[in-house]
This record gives sequence, structure tokens and C-alpha cells, in this order.
Amino acid sequence: MRLSKFARILIGIASIFVTNVRIEGFLIIATVKLTSRKARCPKCGRCCPGYDCRDKPSWWLHLGLGSFRFIIEYAPRRVECPTCGVLVEKLPWARHDCRFSRDFEEMAAYLAQTTDKTSVSKLMGISWSTTGNIIARVVADKLDPRRLEELTKVGIDEFSYRKRHRYITVVVDHEQRRVVWAGIGKGEVALNEFFRELGKERAAKLQVVTMDMSAGYIKSVQNNAEQAQIVFDRFHVQKLVSDAVDEVRRNLNNKYRERGDVDAAKTIKSSRFALLKSRFDISAKDQSKLADIQNHNAPLYRAYLLKETLADVFDEKTVEEAKAELNRWLAWASRSKLAPFVRVARTIRKFKERILAYIESHLTNGLVEGFNNKLRMIANRAFGFHSADALIAVLFLCCGGIVLEPLLPKPWCPW
Repeated sequence: MRLSKFARILIGIASIFVTNVRIEGFLIIATVKLTSRKARCPKCGRCCPGYDCRDKPSWWLHLGLGSFRFIIEYAPRRVECPTCGVLVEKLPWARHDCRFSRDFEEMAAYLAQTTDKTSVSKLMGISWSTTGNIIARVVADKLDPRRLEELTKVGIDEFSYRKRHRYITVVVDHEQRRVVWAGIGKGEVALNEFFRELGKERAAKLQVVTMDMSAGYIKSVQNNAEQAQIVFDRFHVQKLVSDAVDEVRRNLNNKYRERGDVDAAKTIKSSRFALLKSRFDISAKDQSKLADIQNHNAPLYRAYLLKETLADVFDEKTVEEAKAELNRWLAWASRSKLAPFVRVARTIRKFKERILAYIESHLTNGLVEGFNNKLRMIANRAFGFHSADALIAVLFLCCGGIVLEPLLPKPWCPW
């Protein structure tokens, strides 16, 4: 087999001929030419007249061969496109205005989906900033341009990526289970940017929007997609009640300490996790603590029962049954003589219809919170991000439905 043919097989790129191969130190340089005589515009792909074949060829870094670096050498032509202007011709192995092959960039992006940028830069032999630029190019090329089409059920949440209240807003498609939009900031202004990009026609197709009780997000959805049903995440509602239970516990603990009843204060302090756990997860030790609270501390046990009863409301099968149960719970919480629960009951009564909307859709913000946890892991392994744009690029790479299939070794084992 000729060396040029062997090099062509190693490169694995169609539409080229390898005319020469030479080795310079740890570089394997393959000089190539295109099989097609027609030059194409790199942006629109139109056939255009090519000219100005350069005397000095350019290099593109390809996937390595062991400790050797593979270089593609070619003298590209310029094309004069009537639409895009004068540009360098379209190349089958690289993106426009880039000195790395597509296979090289997709391998780097594939590694970036599972590890940090510093490790990728060491493995691929490129700088840290170049890794970020490669991720941005791959995301721009591979991200589904129709991801905002036919959106009907979305989830919205914010993510804090840096100190001093630096946030990004994340929008997730519940049906495709992927991130479809992310923007800098939070609240009404940030979400308005999503609706501006979405457009009025596509925004009119939204049916359900899940979120927490953020006033800014509520206002933005009401102004831009008033037909959409806002569903408050049930776990955020239950967290309000859990926080109320913990506030009652802390108040009683401080009250007993001021009286000098150290034993009672110690018992209440050690009961925190028993009170906050679901009744389906408590251990025998937790049951003993709850029994002691039931016998000796009626207000705290009443707070625990209120928490568990609200959880049962979300398990009702019909909206009518859930509404009746929630009304009974609100009446009980309002006359419970527990200030934190009176305050929570006032909040729940204000958003009652949007809370009960969960019974019909059974959608929560759990999917969005899951992506936020993954994003937190990405930020932690990178030791933080200075730029929100860099974080958003990695978010789309890992959670935007991008599937990369780089040139990996074929599975083979002779023994």
C-alpha cells in the first residue's frame, strides 16, 4: 500500500487526494488536494468562481497518531460569492475560518462533555482559551436550530454561576427533555429576551409553564404568553411549609432556652430531621422522637401534621378533590396559632389556582432543577466561570441535546 493511500485512510476524510506525506520531527504532514474542481462558498455552499491559489499552503491540525501530530496541508482558493462576498473556499475537513479539522474539534467537544476544559486542553495539546473557542464553534454548528419550534411545555429557573448575584435564566423543554434557551440575568427582563427570540407566533403555542413563585417570571409570562397555564412547582410549595416547620421548631427551642429548660430545648433541637423527613422515610429512632413531640409539644406536632397533610393534597386524583382538601388545609393553617403557617397560608391562598394546576399537568420543575444540578457540577469542575457566555456554551453542549460521534477506536479484542 502506498504511503499516500495509507495517510488518506488515517485522515478518514472524503473528497480529498493525498499527494505527498512527509515527517518533520513529531509532525506527520499530509499535502492534499480536493477531488472537486469547483469551489464553494463556506457560508451558503453555492458554487462560485475560485481564484488566487496561494503559493504558500496553510496547515490544519487533525487528530493525532500516538505521540505524532497529524497536519493537513493545503493551499485554499478564494471564492467570490454574489451573496457573501470574497471568502476562502469551503473545505470538507474544517469549519470556516478555523485551523482545526472537524474531527479534532468534535473530539475536543466530546471530551468537554465529560471533563473540565483544563484536562481537555492537556489531552488535545491546545490552550485553555482555544478549548473554549472550539466548544463555542461546535455548539453553534451542532445546536438544533429548530429547538424553539413547537414548544408547548417549558420549565423556567435561574442559576447562580458567580458571587455577587450573577445569574443566568434557563428554559427547558419538558417534552424533548433538553435545554432550549439560556440568557444572562434573571427575572422579567431576562425572560423577556427569551420571548423576544421565541416570537409572538411561537409563544402563542405555549400551553404550560412551570416555575417557582418568582414575581418577575410570572409577569413576563403573563405579558408574552397569557394563554399559557402557569404551574408552580409542588416541591417549592412544600419547601415553604418545611421552612415554616423549621421556623416553629427554632422559635420553640429559643423559648425553652430562655426559660432555662435545657432538656426540652435539646430534645426539640435534635428533632429537626425527623420533622422534615417524609413519613415514608422516617426510621424507628425518628418515630420515637415524633412520639415524644406528640406527647409533650402540641404546637410543634401540629406544625408537623400540617406539613404532611399538604403533601397529601398533591396526591389527589382530581382538581375538585384537591381544591376541597387545600381549602380545608388553608382553614386549619390560618387558625393554627402558628405565625409561620398563617403567613404561608396567605401565600398559598394567593396562588391557589396555579398550585392546583399541578393536579392536571403533573409537571414540576424537577427536570429544570436536575439540569441546574448538572450545571453546578460543570461549574464546580471548572472552578467557576468568569463569563456567562462560556457557561451557556458548555450548558448547551452538555444539556442541549447535542450528540457527538467522534472518530473513536472500533471495539476489537483478539483474546
